[in-house]
Amino acid sequence: MNFTFLNKSHTFSLRIDWNFSEYGKLWTYNLCYFDFLHQTSISQEEGITLIHNFIDQAALHKDALEPFPISLRGINWIKFLSLHHISDPIIDDSLFSQYHILLDNLEYHLLGNHLLENGFSLLFGAYYYQNESFYSAAKTILLSELEEQILSDGAHFELSPMYHQIMLFRVLDCINLVKNNPWKTHELLLPLEKKASLMLGWLTTITYKDGSIPLLNDSAKGIAPTSANLFEYARLLEISPLIQPLTKSGYRKIVTENYECVLDVGNIGPDYIPGHAHSDTFNFELHIMGKPFIVDTGISTYESNQLRQIERSTASHNTVMIDNKEQSDVWGGFRVADRAKIIHLSESQSTIEATHDGYLKIGALHTRRFSFDSKHIKIEDTVQSKNSYPSVAYLHCHPDTIVNINDNTILINDVTVTCQNHSSLALNTYNYAPEFNTLIPATVIECTFQKTLSMEITL
Repeated sequence: MNFTFLNKSHTFSLRIDWNFSEYGKLWTYNLCYFDFLHQTSISQEEGITLIHNFIDQAALHKDALEPFPISLRGINWIKFLSLHHISDPIIDDSLFSQYHILLDNLEYHLLGNHLLENGFSLLFGAYYYQNESFYSAAKTILLSELEEQILSDGAHFELSPMYHQIMLFRVLDCINLVKNNPWKTHELLLPLEKKASLMLGWLTTITYKDGSIPLLNDSAKGIAPTSANLFEYARLLEISPLIQPLTKSGYRKIVTENYECVLDVGNIGPDYIPGHAHSDTFNFELHIMGKPFIVDTGISTYESNQLRQIERSTASHNTVMIDNKEQSDVWGGFRVADRAKIIHLSESQSTIEATHDGYLKIGALHTRRFSFDSKHIKIEDTVQSKNSYPSVAYLHCHPDTIVNINDNTILINDVTVTCQNHSSLALNTYNYAPEFNTLIPATVIECTFQKTLSMEITL
């Protein structure tokens, strides 16, 4: 049987090795999630066979019995069993045992989306088994963590649009579960609906006209349900978006008839869980006439390797690196130290200016000012310091663009970028990673300067 996850495929010829690790832990996790049960090509008989194959190898399981894959697998098994009206004592006994393992190993040490997934799954387990212990734990987690993790503007606090989509999907699933099952009173329905409405509002604002999301922080295509899928699911559940101004998330979006620009003028995320954050303060993306133009480089791996380090680094984002040092010290795959903080932010209808302190370690502050009108975006960078440090501003162009330099002007397709106060302009190649295990060569513009730099994008 062949399985494809994260753009990597493997065929098991004799029996499925649920511990298969050749493609990394995230691939193994995906194998053990059992999302594939929901493919239209999977028959009821095939699904039951796969579940029993997993149960038969229970004594060999490693990653599969960690709380996160248990959580996702539990939801997927319950959906599959309920859809096909399957009553199988062997499956029910195994899943019940797995839920007890989960209950004893809730991910309070990781928090964030991991703990929320534990809560979502326990709610499914509670309704499936009509189990009060599962319900009590789920209720405690969901009420407290949704309040903690959903910001006032509707964003999920780990500040990844991809994870926001995943968490919203789970909230909508839980609304569907509670609405359509009479086992409990609907005490969770209203708080779930309120959070879903707020999250829908943020997603409505952040989603581009072409339906895609910004690939900010740990975000990639092909992992989460699309915004269109989520909007349709919410409509069927009669949940309307509550649109609030972008504030607490630190993201801003400027929309004109010609372009959409999403920028980051906030802190990298919650201090106690920055694992999906990047060193990307003042990063931005730009879509022109509905097409991606300046892009975040994306992510291709969760492995703790050099590629993961590069993809989280300052130089992989559309911002400024000073003295060849990171704004925030990303390390170890999911760690961040010495984090940049926003110490000044001022906004008007056409300008946004902010300062971060990520370079205080060398006695410098970085201020970036964005100015917008219908056909121009001006970006002004100022490095405040006693010493003069070599600084580089990066612009990562989408692979479909053609980039040339003519004196002080950069030509990107039919758009001009004019630079002032720079010491050099260079074109280099970077790897655009819109999906896991996908690298597409593209052009990055590197503009070197000392104290100040002005770049103006003219459509």
